[in-house]
Amino acid sequence: MDIFLSLAVALLAGLFLSRLAKVLSLPAVTAYLVAGVILGPYVLGQLAKVSAFSWLSHLFFTDAERVGSLHIITEVALGFIAFSIGSEFRWSSLKHTGRQAAVVGTVQAVATTLVVDVALIVFHFLFPNVISLSSAIVLGAVAAATAPATTMMVVQQYKAKGALTSILLPIVALDDAVGLIVFAISYGVAGALGSGHVDLISVLVNPLLEIVCSLLLGAVMGFLFTWSEKFFHSRSKRLSISVAFVLLTVGFSIITIPVGRAEISFSSLLSCMMLGTVFCNICDFSEELMDRLSRWTGPLYILFFVCSGASLDLRVFKDIGIVICGFAYVIFRMIGKYFGNYFSAKAMKCELNVQKNLGIAMFPQEGVALGMATIAAAGLGADGNFVKMITLFGVLIFELFSPMLSKFALTRSGDITPEERQSSRGRA
Repeated sequence: MDIFLSLAVALLAGLFLSRLAKVLSLPAVTAYLVAGVILGPYVLGQLAKVSAFSWLSHLFFTDAERVGSLHIITEVALGFIAFSIGSEFRWSSLKHTGRQAAVVGTVQAVATTLVVDVALIVFHFLFPNVISLSSAIVLGAVAAATAPATTMMVVQQYKAKGALTSILLPIVALDDAVGLIVFAISYGVAGALGSGHVDLISVLVNPLLEIVCSLLLGAVMGFLFTWSEKFFHSRSKRLSISVAFVLLTVGFSIITIPVGRAEISFSSLLSCMMLGTVFCNICDFSEELMDRLSRWTGPLYILFFVCSGASLDLRVFKDIGIVICGFAYVIFRMIGKYFGNYFSAKAMKCELNVQKNLGIAMFPQEGVALGMATIAAAGLGADGNFVKMITLFGVLIFELFSPMLSKFALTRSGDITPEERQSSRGRA
């Protein structure tokens, strides 16, 4: 029963805080994350541990284990978010922005890695007792990752539409694929520094297999999805089979198949993105179905961000070394993202508004980066744990403040415009 009470409180807290966020002209995503922090183990969760308030333990997230038990919500929500992003890869749009998105997405990810690597390596030589060379190299790769969920939620909330939005979503999707390759290489180099041996299987073969197999899985599921839709005509049944195929794709992406020394694994983000891409390009009523699906998934997204906020570890602020290095990571990642996007967009002759605002809209960071940090913590010992702590620090800062910056960038570019909307209670 506790889990149902916690989910209900999480949903209500996110909704009511979003009303306050609207008054303050803040994105709803920020409100959901703050609600999670408040309900999490380090605020109200601590109060529930006091004997006089022990009854509150039924309502709040009292420890990280309880937050972790809701991982299924995170996996499913990310699957639907990735599916929505994939639907933005319509061939009609890619004919105009596809080449630009591919070049800018690749260059900005590599540029961010290099900027953060150089900064933290210099930091290592100045303060060798604070950060190791291996940690600095891996953190550069982690910095490349962007949070597609946050970006998509800001775009959907404000119904952003324009030149920046049309190139932003494909770049965010591509960013994860490039980030996986960069991380695998950096992780392999960091491991070699510690062991003196370079494993080409883990550095090159496994990440390439993961990307190719994920795209193949998504494509196959996309064709099966479109074929299956032909047997159903009512809107409710088409919506149901849409949900089923997203869940199927997420489920299959968890499977890992060892092949000799190599390993076939899948990224649920890339697989679901490909599912959405194939479906939206070969199904003639995909736009209508995507609109209905986005309404159905609203509560799921709120729970996802509230749970994400609850999982943010506030203890990272206790260690002054983590705080100093964390701020260096945050600052130089922002520099890398901004100028990497600016100069690559300029080279590709993107519109001036895109050049000036694209980097700011790509500051969000969350799930993919945490996944990379978890892998580092499992394989690099103390250096990996340091990487995870810095990544947690960065995610905490970026997730609380970057939605506002994304809204600012989309507004300044003209993709978000104030408009009169009809609500259920009259004109808003």
